[in-house]
Amino acid sequence: MAEDKSKRGSIGMSLKGGQTNNGFVQNEDIRERDPNPEDRQQHNAVDMLGPGDPDLKDIRPYAGMPKEVLFQFSGQARYRVPREVLFWLTVASVLALIAATISIIAISPKCLDWWQAGPMYQIYPRSFKDSDKDGNGDLKGIQDKLDYLTTLNIKTVWITSFYKSSLKDFRYGVEDFREIDPIFGTMKDFENLVAAIHDKGLKLIIDFIPNHTSDKHAWFQLSRTRTGKYTDYYIWHDCTQEDGITIPPNNWLSVYGNSSWHFDEIRNQCYFHQFLKEQPDLNFRNPDVQEEIKEIIQFWLSKGVDGFSFDAVQFLLEAKHLRDETQVNKTQIPATITHYSELYHDFTTTQVGMHDIVRSFRQMMDQYSREPGRYRFMGTEAQGESIAGTMMYYGLPFIQEADFPFNSYFGQLDSPSGDSVAEVILSWMENMPEGKWPNWMTCGPDNARLTSRLGEEYVNVMNMLIFTLPGTPITYYGEEIGMRNILATSLYETYDADTLLSKSPMQWDNSSNAGFSEGSHTWLPTRSDYPTVNGDVQKTQPKSALKLYQELSLLHANELLLSRGWFCYLRNDNYSVVYTRELNGIDRVLLMVLNFGESSLLNLKEVISNIPTRVRIRLSTNSVYTGREVDTHAISVDRGEGLILEYNTKNLLHQQAAFRDRCFISNRACYSSVFNILYSLC
Repeated sequence: MAEDKSKRGSIGMSLKGGQTNNGFVQNEDIRERDPNPEDRQQHNAVDMLGPGDPDLKDIRPYAGMPKEVLFQFSGQARYRVPREVLFWLTVASVLALIAATISIIAISPKCLDWWQAGPMYQIYPRSFKDSDKDGNGDLKGIQDKLDYLTTLNIKTVWITSFYKSSLKDFRYGVEDFREIDPIFGTMKDFENLVAAIHDKGLKLIIDFIPNHTSDKHAWFQLSRTRTGKYTDYYIWHDCTQEDGITIPPNNWLSVYGNSSWHFDEIRNQCYFHQFLKEQPDLNFRNPDVQEEIKEIIQFWLSKGVDGFSFDAVQFLLEAKHLRDETQVNKTQIPATITHYSELYHDFTTTQVGMHDIVRSFRQMMDQYSREPGRYRFMGTEAQGESIAGTMMYYGLPFIQEADFPFNSYFGQLDSPSGDSVAEVILSWMENMPEGKWPNWMTCGPDNARLTSRLGEEYVNVMNMLIFTLPGTPITYYGEEIGMRNILATSLYETYDADTLLSKSPMQWDNSSNAGFSEGSHTWLPTRSDYPTVNGDVQKTQPKSALKLYQELSLLHANELLLSRGWFCYLRNDNYSVVYTRELNGIDRVLLMVLNFGESSLLNLKEVISNIPTRVRIRLSTNSVYTGREVDTHAISVDRGEGLILEYNTKNLLHQQAAFRDRCFISNRACYSSVFNILYSLC
């Protein structure tokens, strides 16, 4: 007992003066009764001793100790130092994390957007899939076939015009830009399609034709009666009539031939039309017209559309004056000039101010691109433009216009050769503004199909070409299975037969109407080869065009060299084209050898001196050869054969002075195998 009292005295604690710690008492309202209140008052003033505190070395912290005791221990070095070390380590770690995050963001290249990351698939909706047995493809039919598109590794669905319109010029004479033509379904069908496309992780772009409307459009009907603001919605001009023959204001011609002026008996003036007389041109020099078009764009963006292909934009403006356009053949009698190709169209295409209008569309779409992952794509179609004129649609260095103008030059090739293919590739890559993104398509609604133009043996090599070039590959429906043109002779509607050739119904299987429709007739006949050329049959054939297409699209999706790498053009002749894809940080190169002529033998050692003697075939248009090794002294390629070769090297071509002028890249990036990231400070 005396020993206990000594210990209690040594820390200067008074039992009488100390209060009971009730931290572990179940009922905190209960307090220990102090038997001597006077002693309590005396010792409450000072419970702890002052400077003469006794030594605490024999005392250990204990649960429930008062804060005064806690402070005695917390100030000791063995407790204070670890606490301070942990604090500063935490601060340093946070600062290091912030610095690392900023550094990674600073050196990371711009991520590929959705329209860059994978192929686009263009659908002519009337010919894709009929869901209601009326012989016409529709929006529900497209929705029914979305699973098929996912097997192609498609990222973007591109649907051509489906607006309410007359049958003139394949629905490009629009009667109402805010309505779905009943032949394709309802607005509810469209909304369901958009939701289904997004549920599949895909994006949707649609055609938009701002240049003209149908003559049945409400705007035109109001304009021809000079009603309010609509009076000048179209391009009107005085003209004369003699014996029922219109004398136009000038010699301007329609794309389809003959005068581009047509007399309207209600307004008693001529209106201007770049295309059919049923498609009057809008007056884009009228600010009200521009606002109307922007409101229509906003309408479809609010429906969930991810982007637009703006068609025929080079025709948006015409010269204010009405001077005659220059004849190509100056000796030709003016009265005999009726074909569009017989004039230089300096006053009716690509006028000053046209690009400003297109940029205003871009600026308006940018307002809908602010949400992460919801960037709105803008493409332009301007067929017939020179390569220099086409490149203008990319915009200026600090003023964005189209994400890219659609590249249809491969669709104009009528005979295959290595030289002609190389010319298309190099003309685009050499003229494209720095940092812009290319694209490649082999066919479209306005071109004959690839198989009919070049031959069946070139389907696979052309698909290999567009999937291994830098940029976005674009496929017109049916090209993945090698569909051909049709020869339409009996139609329910009157069209120019030449424009129907590539619009035949999609060949799904070998059932009636090629699986396109269960109806008794189709709007266009199916081609007779559909029992063997169809998607269902080719799914089971290891050497089919469809199987190769799927392998190419999968390789494109998974191979950094194809999605981000340098493109180095090596050589071409009348037969073949040779180029590589490579990336800093990856000691591996993909070398493409594509043959568009007769069978030939290539010595790749003459092209790349340090190439290994044997290289592996990563993928071939002939599946038998895939995975084999070949001797680079003598590469044999048959007509229409394509090889993707792979080899390891540290001597990348784009770093060598001899090849530097022949190498191109859109978004510069390097790969770090250590951190498995891309960075831009190469």
